[in-house]
Amino acid sequence: MARSLLRILYGDDKMIKSMTGFGRCEVSEDSKKIIVEMKSVNHRYLDLGIKMPKKLNAFEADIRALLKEYIQRGKVDVYITYEDLSGSDETLCYHEDVAAQYVEYFQKMAEKFNLRNDLSASVLARCPEVLVMEDQQEDEDEIWHLVEKAVRGASEQFVAARIREGESLKTDLLAKLDEMSSLVDFVEQRSPQIVAEYRAKLETRVKELLAEAAFDESRIVAEVSMFADKICVDEELVRLRSHIDATKAALEAGGNVGRKLDFIAQEMNREANTTLSKSNDIQISDCAIEIKTGIEKIREQIQNLE
Repeated sequence: MARSLLRILYGDDKMIKSMTGFGRCEVSEDSKKIIVEMKSVNHRYLDLGIKMPKKLNAFEADIRALLKEYIQRGKVDVYITYEDLSGSDETLCYHEDVAAQYVEYFQKMAEKFNLRNDLSASVLARCPEVLVMEDQQEDEDEIWHLVEKAVRGASEQFVAARIREGESLKTDLLAKLDEMSSLVDFVEQRSPQIVAEYRAKLETRVKELLAEAAFDESRIVAEVSMFADKICVDEELVRLRSHIDATKAALEAGGNVGRKLDFIAQEMNREANTTLSKSNDIQISDCAIEIKTGIEKIREQIQNLE
């Protein structure tokens, strides 16, 4: 039921959600008022902390089950207050059986000791436990109806806030991934140029050393091939591009993608490190550092996703 309601309210329960949010709902019926406030921060798992009056402790398990319909991850603090505005928390109770025992014992004492029994209603009323103030028994179903209504109302506001922030994070992440794709494109285009430049420099140096003497072209080719193999990052770039595409696809698919994207970001960082370690070109090194910086920014934001 809650999932269907979320689809109606927000279009789709598979939207990207942040792990930070706030929700509040106040419900008043028949002189009783329930206020529920909830807020959350990042957490690896779902950690629910509920603070409420002792009178509501019996509902804790039901409240937790209800909250799990709306939340999958995050450290969530829930504050519930309860007010009975009728002022009828306690009522005066008359214990007739206790009063009857007092009357019986007063009568026995009067007969036993030949005393005048001057017992009156006012005297009897002052005897312990005859008239007492007792907590009024409340209808648990009625109270739970209010609690459930307030918790659901706060949860819906809470989820709406998470979705708004989540969609903002998604837009920013997609933009950062596009920037990263451009950097990968640059490295891909620059790599063959480095090999060509190295060959040209190598041939120039050899010619300078040998002057007019002939040199073995095959040795040049072999040296250039070894250099090309050493700096080759084709596989790393293919995997980086694949990880970028996978991250975009996960963001577009929506749902609870935080953990999955965190793992992909770790893999991206591994490929960026390898690319940087193989580079002997200042432009590619700078580019790889920018890629690593972008990945770190992405990881920071991914930590906020449910």
